[in-house]
This record gives sequence, C-alpha cells and structure tokens, in this order.
Amino acid sequence: MAGGIRDNHGDDLQENHEINVTPFIDVMLVLLIIFMVAAPLATVDVNVDLPASTATPAQRPDEPLYLTVKDDLSLNIGNDAVAREQLAATLERVTEGDRETRIFLRADKAVDYGHFMEVMNLLRDAGYLKIALVGLESVPGAAPAVPATTATPAAGGVPGATP
Repeated sequence: MAGGIRDNHGDDLQENHEINVTPFIDVMLVLLIIFMVAAPLATVDVNVDLPASTATPAQRPDEPLYLTVKDDLSLNIGNDAVAREQLAATLERVTEGDRETRIFLRADKAVDYGHFMEVMNLLRDAGYLKIALVGLESVPGAAPAVPATTATPAAGGVPGATP
C-alpha cells in the first residue's frame, strides 16, 4: 500500500536516523545572499589626489631633462613642444644617445592615469628607464600644498629603474 499502515497503534513514533539538511541549505542560501551584498561594499573606492609628495627630494642634476605632459595631453621636453611620434628621436638628440640620462616626468593633475602610463611606456620603449616623477613638496601631515613655481623630483621612479 502507498500510505503505510502502522501495525503498532501506540503513541510512540518510529525513530528517523536521517539528517534533515533543509536548515543547512537555508543557512547556506542566507550566507550566499549576505556575501553577494557585502562583496561590492568591500572594494576600495577612494578619490586620490597624488601630485603632492612628502618624499625627500632626490638630488637634481645641473641641467635636468624635464618631460611634461600638459592637461591637453601634449608633450614638452624642456620648453619645446614635441609630438608623441617624435618623442624617441627628440630624446635621442637631446641626450646625445645616453640612455642612462634621468628623465624628470611631470604631469598636470588633469591628466588621467592611463595617458600618464602611455607616456611612461613611450619612454620605456625608447630605452629610457631612469624616470623620476616630479611633484610639489608638502609638509608631512599638512594640507595639500598650494601650487608653487618650483617643483622637486620625488624620490623613486618606475619599477626596474635604478635610482
């Protein structure tokens, strides 16, 4: 028969030795929903203003070679404008073929990180690995520095470059 008839008409029920997994599944689904909601909140979403640096300024050579990325993404070597396609040739001419020349790279705050990295890649492709990043000096623990007329190179450079 399909219904199962008890031969024993007493009040005691038959013991069931199986584990009821329904509560475990419910707990797992609740935890899954909690993690799905909490995961996007764990990502870092911080606005960063990087140009000011409290690093000890590196010693500047007598005639530093500045490469500037302006806010309109144009490039200047010193005070002279240069096209991106001519960057390697112009650097070759200015440095007289010395690939060990340190290039002081500075960029406007409005230049986004992707364009800044493109310029660094152009320098690397041209064989110039000694790159110093230039920022405004600021006092540790103070508010960001007011733009000044003098900028100093920050200590450090690109990975793989020697200081």
